[in-house]
Amino acid sequence: MSSEVSVGEVAALLRATGPALVLSGAGMSTESGIPDYRGPDGNRRVTPMSHQEFTATSEARQRYWARSFIGWQRFSAAEPNEGHLAVTELQRAGALGPVITQNVDGLHQDAGTREVLELHGSLGEVVCLTCESRLDRGLLQALMDDVNPGFASRALGSVVDGSQVSSQIRPDGDIVLADEAVTAFATPRCLACGADTLKPDVVFFGGAVPKPRVERCYALTEEASALVVLGSSLKVMSGYRFVRRAAARGIPVVVITRGPTRGDAETTHRIDAPLGVTLAALTRAVETQVA
Repeated sequence: MSSEVSVGEVAALLRATGPALVLSGAGMSTESGIPDYRGPDGNRRVTPMSHQEFTATSEARQRYWARSFIGWQRFSAAEPNEGHLAVTELQRAGALGPVITQNVDGLHQDAGTREVLELHGSLGEVVCLTCESRLDRGLLQALMDDVNPGFASRALGSVVDGSQVSSQIRPDGDIVLADEAVTAFATPRCLACGADTLKPDVVFFGGAVPKPRVERCYALTEEASALVVLGSSLKVMSGYRFVRRAAARGIPVVVITRGPTRGDAETTHRIDAPLGVTLAALTRAVETQVA
């Protein structure tokens, strides 16, 4: 396990190694108003719907889509924060290379970052589990609005604690809604086959990342000169395994996040600090050293 290092030391490492592979987690988007599932201590604050629960019953899918319908208006309005923009600048400066993100919000791409591999998929697309047809999430939102007129205003008035969507939003666009609001929601159906098995094209908890995607991430890790982890507690093995692979191959592992991580033993350079201001400082340090 490494001790805390300075931004200048990380900048020097990136200058020496060349473009580093990035692994970003939910903490990357908290400054954009999308809270993560875990606090700085790594403990889970909320439990999202699992893959098994979603696929088991029509009632579960109704509950998911009712909550996601409300949450999407806030989720889709989120914009890249200072950290996302800094990653783009660091990539342009040659300090960072490809980005593996555990996030499903598309904010890295919105910030102009290239070579982004979405490990857990994207909320921007929807797939039918019955016929495999695909649909844009924005179009589905409009279709749900058409068949659920006035639902948003009624549902917002039924949130138990009286709070607004902004305080309820989750990393997958889900929110908390009262049961009586959910039962009044008309579940969206596939335009191709009519089934109620539409699912956002993301890996739910309990689901598996497609094997070709995992193999691509392993290949990027094998090729990396360094691995930089941003905003992840590494509690989930889907991301932690790449840290383990990098460490096993003697590749430097830089972690910038708040609080402890599962990968502390494999970390060679660590900064425990907010991402936005830290990555902005790292950008300046890299540019100064290059100059």
